[in-house]
Amino acid sequence: MPTPSPHPFSGASLDRRAETRDDPAWPQTALDDSSTVFILAQGSMQLVQREPAGIVYVDAAHPAVRSASAAQLIQLGWVEGRRHVLVEVGDASGLPQGSMFEELRPMLPLLSAAEVNLLSYARALQVWRARHRHCGVCGAPTQPKSAGHALACTSTTCGEVFFPRLDPAIIVLVSDGPYVLMGRQASWPPGRYSALAGFVEPGESLEDAVLREVREETGVSAGAVSYFASQPWPFPSSLMLGFHATAQRGAIQLDGELEDARWFHADELAQAPPAMLPPRHTIARHLIAIWYAQATGQTLPMN
Repeated sequence: MPTPSPHPFSGASLDRRAETRDDPAWPQTALDDSSTVFILAQGSMQLVQREPAGIVYVDAAHPAVRSASAAQLIQLGWVEGRRHVLVEVGDASGLPQGSMFEELRPMLPLLSAAEVNLLSYARALQVWRARHRHCGVCGAPTQPKSAGHALACTSTTCGEVFFPRLDPAIIVLVSDGPYVLMGRQASWPPGRYSALAGFVEPGESLEDAVLREVREETGVSAGAVSYFASQPWPFPSSLMLGFHATAQRGAIQLDGELEDARWFHADELAQAPPAMLPPRHTIARHLIAIWYAQATGQTLPMN
């Protein structure tokens, strides 16, 4: 089983059991097993409730499950010995009272770490499947295989098989002694600042991506890049790779991607209102918290 981790979206008690995905009988086996639980999905949303917040599970007797084809089922894995299956539905009726289809992002602060991990995994698969309904080689329709974790071209002359892909992105907190460099995008809530981030380009190492993004966005030349942790970020398919780096504090030159960037002293972060820092479920917040603890010997509030 996975080793528990303090980092966001990580360490959930999910046993994926990838070796079971190629069993052609798995859909019926899952339906016949009374311990199997099903998560209903619609587009990029999943069925949840807000009071109390959590995933809404249904069993095999639910109409949406009974009417689903094998192609609509995705085996996610086992949690506490129970198989979890995602069901992609269109219009679903007979939903449990108080439940609704919701996007994951606004639910992140409300759900447990294990639920966030599970739904981020599910959402990434949902979006990937929706965007690969046709073969990228010949254009023929694709059909699911491997319990929904692969898409195969239906053309007998092509037969290409596609698997989910991740877009690697770096996120870095640059520091100079008691100061850190953070920026903000115009679309963020007023006053919000965060670590710098960007996508890794083809043929580029992670370390080179860190240095390039910092230089492009702020004009600052960073160094001493060190890896911190990673975070799946299914909006729609990123893997955020977190780093710390150092630089000499100096003038900032914006390239237009950020609305603003500036150096913050550790004392400013300790006194900052919660809305100024990235949400606690993000790897950016953990990068800041770890740096603050090392720089000051104190704990940064995670509210």
